[in-house]
Amino acid sequence: MNRATPSPVVVEYWCEAQCTDCRASLDDLRALRARYGDALEIQLRHFPLDKHAHAYAAAQAVEEAFAQGQGWPYLEAVLARAEELGERGEPLLTEIAGKLGLDAEEVDTALVDGRHLLIVDADQAEGRAIGITGTPTYVVGGIRLDGGDGQEGLRERVEQLVDEALRA
Repeated sequence: MNRATPSPVVVEYWCEAQCTDCRASLDDLRALRARYGDALEIQLRHFPLDKHAHAYAAAQAVEEAFAQGQGWPYLEAVLARAEELGERGEPLLTEIAGKLGLDAEEVDTALVDGRHLLIVDADQAEGRAIGITGTPTYVVGGIRLDGGDGQEGLRERVEQLVDEALRA
């Protein structure tokens, strides 16, 4: 008897790379990955906020880092320096890329040529369409959990939804 491997439960993680609340939520993502392993797929979705001048460029740089195979480490490194990103802007994005061993020149070129604009624009439009107003926000099985108003109890609620999906 051949059993197919069940599809992982998908958690959409709506993030903004200049958001300090998103930086704080990284611990929750690590805990979710540790608890569920391959039974969980965390998908990064971009929702740059107008209040952060460099969030849109940062989202594009993150997409280029994914194209180079280092998306999550790059996102974490950018979030670790969110306040500095507000002060230094795009030069910091290429600096971080170089420190992680990415092709920093290619990150810079991607920001100039806009090759990842469609991904970021599509995410932002979809986020607005489903009612996202802040970050981090999680969507599990069509249920939106907004962490922009506070992180209290959010991971537990995500875990509850993932557990329900795994039982189904």
